[in-house]
Amino acid sequence: MVTAIVLVNAERSRIPETAQELANATHVKEVYSVTGDWDIVAVLRLPSYDDLDDVVTGQLRRIEGITRTKTMLAFRTYSQDLLDQGFGVGIVEE
Repeated sequence: MVTAIVLVNAERSRIPETAQELANATHVKEVYSVTGDWDIVAVLRLPSYDDLDDVVTGQLRRIEGITRTKTMLAFRTYSQDLLDQGFGVGIVEE
């Protein structure tokens, strides 16, 4: 399993739409809007490096509103708490 973190800059007026399109892309498991030099962070989990190439160069770069990306690969997992809990984006149930 390959885990990739993709940092995304987007057109300011399209950040919500761009983030939603990212969330709908194949193998994208989590998407966050963030502060700092980047607008959006996407976490991908893929079966192979070939799949990573297909998604990043094929799907993500075609999403309207994306102006720049930077992809980082995870070498080792130290905590999977969020995954083990079935983490949901933005919804907290008590």
